[in-house]
Amino acid sequence: MYDLVIIGSGPAGLSAAVYAKRACLSVLVIEKEAMSGGQMIYTEEVDNYLGLNHRSGFELAEAFEQHARDLDVTFTEGEVEEIMAKGATWTLHMTDGDDIETKTVLLATGATHRKLGVPGEETFAGAGVSYCATCDGAFFKDKTVAVVGGGDVALEDALYLANICKQVYLIHRRNELRGTKVLQEQAFANEKITFLGESEVTEIIGDRQVSGIAVHHKITDETKQIALDGVFIAVGMEPQSTLYEPLMKLEHGYVPAEEDCATERSGLYVAGDVRTKCLRQIVTAVSDGANAVHSITEYFTTYNKEGRS
Repeated sequence: MYDLVIIGSGPAGLSAAVYAKRACLSVLVIEKEAMSGGQMIYTEEVDNYLGLNHRSGFELAEAFEQHARDLDVTFTEGEVEEIMAKGATWTLHMTDGDDIETKTVLLATGATHRKLGVPGEETFAGAGVSYCATCDGAFFKDKTVAVVGGGDVALEDALYLANICKQVYLIHRRNELRGTKVLQEQAFANEKITFLGESEVTEIIGDRQVSGIAVHHKITDETKQIALDGVFIAVGMEPQSTLYEPLMKLEHGYVPAEEDCATERSGLYVAGDVRTKCLRQIVTAVSDGANAVHSITEYFTTYNKEGRS
């Protein structure tokens, strides 16, 4: 039986694995994909991770995983089908039929960005198409970009990019935005932001890099092309949390937990983008991993004092 099983090997899961080994816990990391890193591996360049700038997300993911492997963290490739409480411990039932026993579980399956599903989106991912203005905005200094979406994140992205870029198009499928009024007022008052309502991006255009978009106006039924350098898609996130629905009540798909990363279930913890939080970045995921293991070691201290080791 393991002290800790971590489901997911993105920045949160790998950080937790390192901290767990340093705390002398027996730990297993389960990853269903062929490579660790989560969404990070699709980032062309990470420019805001302290001391490790100008690296691709792929390179950073390799470095994170190697750090864990250097500490003899055990990894297994597979997918968890069900998480079951078994007294004071947990059983993870795998899709291949195996069962894994553990004292604690860390949920670190992350979240994925919702896609527009238009031609060119996948082709130019990391080459002008981005899902994170905070991560990639600096690469578009003095350039023209579009933000697609109508909620708070889209408005915040547009305002953030307006401080960096020459021009920002804010494109939303409805005539009215969904974001808070104060953000709307700030966006409409910003001379660099042009709002295109009742409009949908139907294609992202380019050669090796994004060079423009096709935008269809739903009322006039006209489609026009706009020349630009980047497209920031902010139409929501999809937390990878279906597995956890039988265990607890989720908040819009996210696992509720504070900074200690403890869920409402004893011995069950959560870290990274699948946790309820304000900012989803590599650095905050790494922080979650450390905080979660700190909480887990405190849990074991109480667990052992009560004579249940």
